Amino acid sequence: MTLAIRGGTVVDGTGTPPVRADVVMEGERVAAIGPDAGRGAGGDATVIDAGGMLVTPGFVDLHTHYDAQLFWDPNASPSPLHGVTTVLGGNCGFSLAPLAPEHVDYISRMMARVEGMPLAALRAGLPWDWTSFGEWLGHLDGRIAVNAGFLVGHSTLRRLVMGERAVGGTASAADLDALEGALHAALAEGALGFSTSQVHTHNDGDGQPVPSRAASREELERLAAAVRDHDGTTVELIVPGCLNGFTEEEVDLLATMSLLADRPVNWNVLGVSAMNPDNGWNQLAAGTTAAARGATVVALTLPHTMQLRLSFEHGAILDGLPGWREVFALPPAERMAAFSDPETRRRLDAGAQSEEAGILRHLAVWDRLVFEETFAPENADAEGRTVGEIARERGVAPFDALLDVVVADGLRTGLRPPIGESEEDWVLRAQTWQDGRAIVGGSDAGAHLDTMCGAIYSTSMLGDGVRARGLLSWEQAVRQLTDVPARLYGLRDRGRLVPGAFADVVVFDPSTIGHGAVRTRDDLPGGASRLYAEAVGVGHVLANGTEIVREGGFTGAVPGRVLRSGRDTDTVHAGCDWAAAAV
Repeated sequence: MTLAIRGGTVVDGTGTPPVRADVVMEGERVAAIGPDAGRGAGGDATVIDAGGMLVTPGFVDLHTHYDAQLFWDPNASPSPLHGVTTVLGGNCGFSLAPLAPEHVDYISRMMARVEGMPLAALRAGLPWDWTSFGEWLGHLDGRIAVNAGFLVGHSTLRRLVMGERAVGGTASAADLDALEGALHAALAEGALGFSTSQVHTHNDGDGQPVPSRAASREELERLAAAVRDHDGTTVELIVPGCLNGFTEEEVDLLATMSLLADRPVNWNVLGVSAMNPDNGWNQLAAGTTAAARGATVVALTLPHTMQLRLSFEHGAILDGLPGWREVFALPPAERMAAFSDPETRRRLDAGAQSEEAGILRHLAVWDRLVFEETFAPENADAEGRTVGEIARERGVAPFDALLDVVVADGLRTGLRPPIGESEEDWVLRAQTWQDGRAIVGGSDAGAHLDTMCGAIYSTSMLGDGVRARGLLSWEQAVRQLTDVPARLYGLRDRGRLVPGAFADVVVFDPSTIGHGAVRTRDDLPGGASRLYAEAVGVGHVLANGTEIVREGGFTGAVPGRVLRSGRDTDTVHAGCDWAAAAV
């Protein structure tokens, strides 16, 4: 099938200036690009009028958790509405395979707790009938609209090999052999790499640290070394310092993992704020230290302030505050009793305000939180107002006012941190986007569904960072969303709009590009809800030469490919100048 996009301005992802050109596609590939290339298409060609529009490669989102959602939503909505055509899952040490039947309950409850995927949706929307990583990938072949690849998660591997001992247990010599063997098998079956987490905010469905948090350094290093035996693979990890500032030991671990794997290591998420401008540069210094050793360490960073919806019902993010995890592990009735106890309140508040809370301490400025949604009649006056306002009216401390409302609502209260973005924040972010030690990504799309909507990261960068503020040129921004992430993961023939490449294409209006409001949708299996946002100005999105989005709606087509290591990816070695290779 021939498809021609005529009359647009091509921004090809390489960073070169835009050019007026037509784009012609034959089947899955780009056949020709040029001022009059569209005229050579046959009379039976499908034509898209791109007059006044920019035509770019499809965007690549390196950090998602669409592993489960793709089973009931082949569109990976709403990401393609925002121009994303390739998603990478299995991050943070959490994947859905390999899997033994006896571990289905644990893995589903872990994913529900740590990644904010409603348990009802996981149970109703997935068959849970696979064992190997290859069998799981096979469920998605020919059934998805986007291109999707997945890492194998450390916590999932540990549960498979060690069972209940995976939580808090030290791996024996026999365990290490089995873990290494299971990782080799998953990588051979198409996993794009290995992911792990040691961060304190990651707890399982029982409120205990996820399995990977119990791993020794020996275990981490041995699994990293296994990755180098498989072409087209990579490593992703999170350590406590990703949130709180790296220790020397953590910087050494990041570099060592890269060297052992002979692959780049990416970590998330780098927060950038003018309130603490030195923090970002200090974190990026880990990449400089790694480079001096011949390693590659790259930070993922979001281009916008995440719009969070916090809840004391599921506790996601809040349970990372020191001393809070144990309370969130309690059944709802006992949790409400704890939140009503003055001594428990004092202890929780002290933990939230402590140095140990790190970056999460910014959430603990209680009087600034907004009651986005309340439920009890006596709380009707609080909805849409700040905790501080309600505290003053009721004559109590802000933390007491907050928990009084939460308990009266039966824990269901929806809370929103204030969105404070200064021009200085945006300028600092734009500097970070162009730093070779960082990469735009980490949307977490597909996770924390009732807490945030990270899928807007691309349209936020283009709409707020480029169109509204002019902090980057179109060609610079598009390159950061396409070719740079594609090169880091070695995605073969993706990330650039050039003849011979896969025809992943976005057509958008540079005068209106942006995203809509983040709102709640009740459209998940089992009746669960999620936060969702549509895009503005995105006219057409194609994956492998087929339209998957047209004028803000999904077409229903499923041309996406499941990306397998070695077949769909090239090897990117540690120490190589991958960012320069992306130019």
